[in-house]
Amino acid sequence: MNSAVLVENLVSPVTIAFVIGMIASLIRSDLEIPEPVIRIISIYLLFSIGLQGGQELSQVSLADIAAGLGVVALLVLLLPLAGFVVARSILRLSVPDATGVAALYGSVSSVTFLVGRTYADTMGTPMDGYVIGLVALLELAILVALVIGRAALARESAQSLPVGELLLETLRGRGLLLLGGGLVMGASIGETNFSRISPFFVDLFRGVLVLFLLEMGMAAARQLRSFQDVAGRMLVFGVAAPVVFGFAATGLATAAGLSLGSAAVIGTVAASASYIDAPAAVRATFPEANPSIWLTSSLGITFPFMMLVGVPLVYRFASFWAGL
Repeated sequence: MNSAVLVENLVSPVTIAFVIGMIASLIRSDLEIPEPVIRIISIYLLFSIGLQGGQELSQVSLADIAAGLGVVALLVLLLPLAGFVVARSILRLSVPDATGVAALYGSVSSVTFLVGRTYADTMGTPMDGYVIGLVALLELAILVALVIGRAALARESAQSLPVGELLLETLRGRGLLLLGGGLVMGASIGETNFSRISPFFVDLFRGVLVLFLLEMGMAAARQLRSFQDVAGRMLVFGVAAPVVFGFAATGLATAAGLSLGSAAVIGTVAASASYIDAPAAVRATFPEANPSIWLTSSLGITFPFMMLVGVPLVYRFASFWAGL
């Protein structure tokens, strides 16, 4: 099943658009997406992601997700923090690129979530319905990563900003504002109102995303030499991070009382790395960040690993914790 999903997604429009963009840049094509258009695409994607996440959250009650809220809160804080610390201290990346790693590896891959959910069903241990709400909340890790990146930049430039001013400065960035504002709007407007705007913000999402990944491919290819400098370290990180994050997340979820299937799915999404939602936020907040490092690692290393090995491995982690 996992290899079939891997092949299907490797030939998906999103992945092919990324490859086309890289080829266009490598052969020095005159293909170019103007910067104002990129900004509009970025604004659309971020707001749409927030809206859809908020709508998913509105479908579950607080009582339903109470058991897993503590786990999600810990993961939202710890995953991007761990990713950032490792990227800075071991991978020796710049602050913008370390923020990219933190955002992508702290966030969720929707494809990996679906595969993990299907795998749990196949094993006869389906996840509980409220886990969808918990997965939506895990997207808040993107915001945490951006705050960490802003704080690190302020510290690097020897600016001693108070916490309140730092948060305000981060909130002024369009990435955080659009994601957070969209989340609040999606959670509060109700299903009827959401259905009126879904043809624009939901139906067109994948098509606009293809254009964004086309541009990301061109940007990544322009800086491929930078990835070559860290390729070995990123290869190790792209495999080790999912294993460590998945093991820890399944343990936390099991300790919180979640079922085997639910713990396995939470562990799977914690082990995954986003290549759809988070890159738009990083690009909007840190335009100087190098996508050839963090996006290539997410899409080219961690995603295939999770499809072929990671999902069943994380399920076994959950089984191990449940058996203690």
